[in-house]
Amino acid sequence: MAKRVETDSLKTTMVVFGALAFGWMAIELAFKPFLDKARSALGKSDPDHDNDDDAVADAPPPPPLA
Repeated sequence: MAKRVETDSLKTTMVVFGALAFGWMAIELAFKPFLDKARSALGKSDPDHDNDDDAVADAPPPPPLA
């Protein structure tokens, strides 16, 4: 009896992990274009980079004081 309970719980565990893996793959496939864009944007992001510094560097210098 104990052997059967152990086998049933193992089968249930395998079915649950299989269902989770299948669900994960279905979501990856369904949202692939969106996920690719999001992952590339995250790859390009640099937390140490400040876009305001670029705006200041690109601005023309102030006119000289007379």
